[in-house]
Amino acid sequence: MNLRTKPIEHKGVYQVRSLAEVVMGPVEILLVEDNVGDVVLIRQVLTMECPVAVNLHIARDGEQALLLLTNPPFKLGLIILDLNIPKITGLALLKRWQVMETPKVVFSSSMDEVEQKQTLTYGAREFVRKPTDIVGFMDAVYSMVEKWAMPPANEIG
Repeated sequence: MNLRTKPIEHKGVYQVRSLAEVVMGPVEILLVEDNVGDVVLIRQVLTMECPVAVNLHIARDGEQALLLLTNPPFKLGLIILDLNIPKITGLALLKRWQVMETPKVVFSSSMDEVEQKQTLTYGAREFVRKPTDIVGFMDAVYSMVEKWAMPPANEIG
């Protein structure tokens, strides 16, 4: 058990839940990704491996993402954004959506260093290259959520 979790008894059954979940509720994450396989894997990591509850909202292209971002019924804790998405590219979406309060992390297989630097210029907090192996991919997703969507352990409780 790490510093972010504590056992909770519910109807005689102990569950390990994160202190972040108890204090602040589930984290709202917007995933902007058109690759179905990546969406399935990210959802699996967030439901099975993540130490905090997550409500995952998915946009399959830049237009859907922009619609969600301009009329949100929720307060996002993190945006995970692929660059190579239909209709409005990830880079164009970053240029158009300059609200700084929600951390944006680009999760892409792009090898273009200029493009990577541009994402940071347009407001992404981090560029994470998608690993090609499944364990690395899952670790990268977990690390993004832990780094950008969860409060530090010393701020909980």
